[in-house]
Amino acid sequence: FPPPGASYGVLPRPCRALVLLNPQSGAGRALDDFHAVVQPMLADADIAPSIFITERPHHAQERMREEDLSQWDTLVVMSGDGLLHEVVNGLMERPDWEEALKTPLCILPGGSGNALAASINYYAGNDHVAKKKLLTNCTFILCKGLHAQMDLVSLSTASGKRFFSFLGFGWGFIADVDIDSEKYRRLGNARFTLGTLQCLARLRVYQGRLSYLPLGPEHGTPPAPRDPPEPPEEGTEQGALPSDSLLAPLGQPVPASWAVVPEEEFVCVYAIYQSHLGTNLLMAPAARLDDGCIHLFYVRAGISRVALLKVFLAMGRGTHLDLGCPHLHHVPVRAFRLEPRGSAGVMTVDGEALACEPVQG
Repeated sequence: FPPPGASYGVLPRPCRALVLLNPQSGAGRALDDFHAVVQPMLADADIAPSIFITERPHHAQERMREEDLSQWDTLVVMSGDGLLHEVVNGLMERPDWEEALKTPLCILPGGSGNALAASINYYAGNDHVAKKKLLTNCTFILCKGLHAQMDLVSLSTASGKRFFSFLGFGWGFIADVDIDSEKYRRLGNARFTLGTLQCLARLRVYQGRLSYLPLGPEHGTPPAPRDPPEPPEEGTEQGALPSDSLLAPLGQPVPASWAVVPEEEFVCVYAIYQSHLGTNLLMAPAARLDDGCIHLFYVRAGISRVALLKVFLAMGRGTHLDLGCPHLHHVPVRAFRLEPRGSAGVMTVDGEALACEPVQG
């Protein structure tokens, strides 16, 4: 069954697809898997792929900034989540970003995490699968032209950067696992298991302030009228982008309607907007593609290594919140702010590393 709000047949036949593929992603098998699994299915569905192989970081982002999108009926990303992050941000950097975002996007799992692909497979009502079975399921969704809206989260940092994110923002334990396990990419999804065990062995505590705007009872009703957009910044295209109407500028206190977490020592903070953090990690079972909700998880300092390991093992089945772990908290929010004390540690957005600094979304 299609997920709620999804529609069939948004793609014309024949269909022109630009496939952006990172041959280095995951265990380095993306191109082979495309030819073996995906191409025959696309041929049967009358979808003609044109493959663009990325050669360096930000290659896809640069291409999306300049691409004539009128020649494509869909953009297909065959990689991990990082390449889709590039594609989305390249589209958002265009003067015609609103029109550009109407081009249907498709994710085909070719990385080691594949969180969005696993989430979409889950929303479509399919059984949990991984590797080539997940790739087959996602290609089948493309062949059927099954299409739904997806939320983006606007993230801004103290140094003035702005990103658009479709998956999640992390700080602390999960971000450390993500980045520290990069050196084990060739192991595929097993890299995260190894990374988790290594980070558990040297469990760190991070200091900072976490604030958020709770989802509230108005969730599910149309949003209130927004403030007029701020004037464009000098010399940038940023003025064309939507304003962050829920956020006060970083450096100013959060609005009175926000909650501030009383504790300031954390093992982990993760704001996720999809169901899956990885192929085998069902972090937010209630998440949906376009529910306007950020699922904010945080783990307070004081949790034992054994308890933290139990949380991650239960996350494989999506039952981690049933453990009643007093250090683990989950809050559905519309916006959040994190102000780390100092610059130690790493942050991630959609699995990509960021410098550690105050950030809000």
